Amino acid sequence: MLMAALLTLAPLLCFGALDVTQIESVTGLNGTFNEAEGVFKVTVPRNDLKVQVDGWEMPPFMGLTSWAAFLPGKNAEVMLMGDLVLFQDEVNPVMSAVFDGGMGVTALHNHFFYDEPRVMFMHISGEGSVDGLGTTLKNIFARIKEIRSGMPTPPKVFGDGFAPGGSSITVAPLEVIFGGKGMAQNGMAKFVFGRTSKMPCGCEVGKEMGVNTWAAFAGTDENAVVDGDFCVLETELQPVLQTLRKDEINIVAIHNHIVMEEPRYVFLHYWGRGKAVDLANSVQSAMATQSK
Repeated sequence: MLMAALLTLAPLLCFGALDVTQIESVTGLNGTFNEAEGVFKVTVPRNDLKVQVDGWEMPPFMGLTSWAAFLPGKNAEVMLMGDLVLFQDEVNPVMSAVFDGGMGVTALHNHFFYDEPRVMFMHISGEGSVDGLGTTLKNIFARIKEIRSGMPTPPKVFGDGFAPGGSSITVAPLEVIFGGKGMAQNGMAKFVFGRTSKMPCGCEVGKEMGVNTWAAFAGTDENAVVDGDFCVLETELQPVLQTLRKDEINIVAIHNHIVMEEPRYVFLHYWGRGKAVDLANSVQSAMATQSK
């Protein structure tokens, strides 16, 4: 009788190669098991703050729920994929927590228009042990809770905002850092670096067709902002992201601009504040991680 009872309980404790009890214990989250796919998924509804979309207070059920799914791995104990529902001030601290835990970020974008406060969605992935990935996931949600407990209402600007009153960027030092000629306009500076790809029609597309990395600077040499776009191969995405975040450059979007190109490129947009030379060095360091 005891053995029969244990066999009956076994599917509730461990399904296939996944130890469900361990996942729930490490993450501190309850989940559900999809037997057909062999996947265990945990979910966290964003019910800590009311969100309006198109003037309607949206329930988390309608698309405001973070999730992470575990699958038995091939090269490691498990693999994880997930989607995190984040407010704007949570995105970059959470991204750093993802990298600190050895996981990767594969996309960052919006799902809605006219949402208040603004909601972003960060897709994550990783391979490793249940303990490692589960602990990272636990730390991610702890970081979100820490941010919201310190500031219940998400801010509408980075820090104290950026209002220099005018621009007077000195272009020459930036040209030395980037090793090329920059464009200047009304005290601002911009650098564009092209790459190439081929479309299914056989046409080669490059810098002027939008296959490029760029960085634009405004403000003053001592109080500057840089914004721009990185054009990266899929294999370059994580090194570029990690290098930018190490220097506290904010990532604001990760997505595709083209379809069916060869090689395949991913585009990431960023925003940083600081001295113009320091910002240029940060961008250049990220570019240095890319293949030529």
